[in-house]
Amino acid sequence: MTDELLVVRAQLGERAALAELVARWRVPVWTYARRMLDAERADDVTQEIWLAVVRGLPRLRDPGRFAPWLFTIARRSVADRLRGQYASEHEALADGDATVSDPVEAIVDRAELVSALSGLPLLEREILVLFYLEDLSVEDCAQICQVPSGTVKSRLNRARRLLREHLETKGYLP
Repeated sequence: MTDELLVVRAQLGERAALAELVARWRVPVWTYARRMLDAERADDVTQEIWLAVVRGLPRLRDPGRFAPWLFTIARRSVADRLRGQYASEHEALADGDATVSDPVEAIVDRAELVSALSGLPLLEREILVLFYLEDLSVEDCAQICQVPSGTVKSRLNRARRLLREHLETKGYLP
């Protein structure tokens, strides 16, 4: 059964169809959030995303565009969480408090690619995650990020270059 059919059935109130949509997209949505945030915040944001999906699904006009719509919600939720984090860090620095990093995160040795991704600027990281890891088209990425397709292409180009430079610095590429 296609996502489009599941969306229509869920919009008509069929709970099993909604459950199937969640089952299909739970891992990709969590993975996207995890690549943009730490694990604890990714769990919280993922719950917020699914709550927004359940609330907004009846208003989705084009069921065939479910994936871009879903990732648009995910992007906004991640951005809201990052804005809140940056605001609280700024307040803490203004008050003279030292920011405390997560000790577990400091100990965990992640894969080099994840490390390289986290070192990229947010816009470039987001485009790489959406395009390569979530396997969305340039057009879908443009819709999700609310930018022209040309901007997506230029961000992809810059992100690839930055990732290559990082991997070359670490000695993974010649």
